Amino acid sequence: MACCEPELERGAPPAYRRALIAVLLINLSMFFVEALIGLVIGSRSLRADALDFLGDAATYGLTLWALGQSLAWRWRAARIKGWSLLVLGVLVLVDSLWALAAGVVPSGGLISTVGVVALVANGLSLLLLLRYRQGDANIRSAWLCTRNDVIANLSVIVAGALVMLTGSHWPDVLVALAIAGLFTHSALAILRQTREEERAGRAPPAGCCDAPDVGSDCRGR
Repeated sequence: MACCEPELERGAPPAYRRALIAVLLINLSMFFVEALIGLVIGSRSLRADALDFLGDAATYGLTLWALGQSLAWRWRAARIKGWSLLVLGVLVLVDSLWALAAGVVPSGGLISTVGVVALVANGLSLLLLLRYRQGDANIRSAWLCTRNDVIANLSVIVAGALVMLTGSHWPDVLVALAIAGLFTHSALAILRQTREEERAGRAPPAGCCDAPDVGSDCRGR
């Protein structure tokens, strides 16, 4: 099997490490921006998206660490990512359900504006990681999180527009619930791929041009 990329899990190229560091910093910055604005205006969708950025930053950090480790430690790192995403999903779910009782209507215009900024940030991250979207559970999870972020950002923008049109908090809450579902879907996909790799006793080859995507559940079907 001819590969056009290096074996990332054995000797990650400096360009891949730089890309991970760049997207980690982007995600940390956006976490603070969205969390602050989300708390000030009472937007559940922004707060959920902020936790998404935080979870991704942790994912990129773990991926950086796992690149130089043994298979056993990379599998442990992938499991940590999966369970962490499940926890974040539960937190977003609880926060969203609490919002239903509070009934506070946030600023739709500000929600959409911040959503556009987040979309630009994640679009840049997606381009940085596009070349490295295949690989083992750790490498795959970094790409998966970034791809999911773009979907979440588009949903936040739509939520802000609907809040402005309807004057209701429901679009904001529903998008937050959808992001909670996205957390759960990604977590299960990562945990499932990790389990399959452990059963196989080895990680799949990284960066092979003619290799199929690892784990059909990660394709967002």
